[in-house]
Amino acid sequence: MTETEPQKSRILIADDNPTNVELLEAYLLDLDCEVLVAVDGRDTLDKVASFRPDLILLDVMMPKLSGFEVCKQLKQQPATKGIMILMVTALNELGDIERAVNAGTDDFLSKPINKIELLKRVENMLRLRHVTDEVERLRSYIQSMEDSAGPR
Repeated sequence: MTETEPQKSRILIADDNPTNVELLEAYLLDLDCEVLVAVDGRDTLDKVASFRPDLILLDVMMPKLSGFEVCKQLKQQPATKGIMILMVTALNELGDIERAVNAGTDDFLSKPINKIELLKRVENMLRLRHVTDEVERLRSYIQSMEDSAGPR
């Protein structure tokens, strides 16, 4: 990979239902990205550490740790708080949406999933993630230039 060639976006699908995973993977084929699957809350946290996704499609109702718990843990850690999280859930009561927001989700999508809606949200969230990363790189570069210039 050359320096000018952008790295492929990485998406982690976290869902314990194989049918849901298969559907999401099929929908994401239209995007040029790497996709990995986690089958429960603990597996999600483990795979985040090794795969370093840009975006997680996170089911709420999973074994070991719920999507709410996974989201909250990721958003509390400096190393993972910038990962975009799209909660994908059959839950659509106002209380569930509030719980998702309180856990730190960036967006949510109710099942059954509409392919066009999913792809548009994923594209927008990945674009936002990459712009945010670029802003952070520029901020760090400016800070390092100021630090190397020394006191005035």
